[in-house]
Amino acid sequence: MRLQRLRRVLEPVIRPLMHFYWRFSRGATLGARAMVIDGSGRIFLVKHSYVDGWHLPGGGVESGETLMVALARELAEEGNILMTALPELHGVFFNKRVSRRDHVALYIVREFRQDGMPQPNLEIIAHGFFAPAALPEDTGRATRARIAEVFDGAAVSELW
Repeated sequence: MRLQRLRRVLEPVIRPLMHFYWRFSRGATLGARAMVIDGSGRIFLVKHSYVDGWHLPGGGVESGETLMVALARELAEEGNILMTALPELHGVFFNKRVSRRDHVALYIVREFRQDGMPQPNLEIIAHGFFAPAALPEDTGRATRARIAEVFDGAAVSELW
């Protein structure tokens, strides 16, 4: 009985402290990426200013955002692409190369509109649509793996 009373008194203080601790000890980061495939079967890739190679467009899900909102924002920012139908979830991948807490959700986008090519900027220095068999030489390993899963029937990995 005394223990329950003590717990009730201390809980308003202890609960926020525990959540603060869990935020750093168990917190995870989440990214949303898209494999945008045009009517000719080509894939949209981007080249960032801050990392080598060509990659699928996407980025981090911000606090308060859903995966769909983040995906739509990233596609608009990086490719001037507007999804015109809901994308298909390909998978959620553990990205241990980035951190022990990072996960990436990859969506397949086949229905979209691109009202003009995006202009290169400080983040995206190049972009384009590429046939799966004719990817740029410096296409990233994870991007190649996801393309092989979608186009060649390779086994879907849990790792990005």
